[in-house]
Amino acid sequence: MAKPARIQVRLVSEEGTGYFYIAQKNPTQKPEKMAVRKYDARARKHVLFREQKMK
Repeated sequence: MAKPARIQVRLVSEEGTGYFYIAQKNPTQKPEKMAVRKYDARARKHVLFREQKMK
């Protein structure tokens, strides 16, 4: 069977609150790590979320 093109990644808050999102990406098209500004509910503001390895 073929390997799926998209993988799941965890986006962790740079604020250090432990809040995270689960996202998908295609590593063949975007090999670099994702960095997205999203809402952190624990910090109650928009902060930078960086990709981290899924455990």
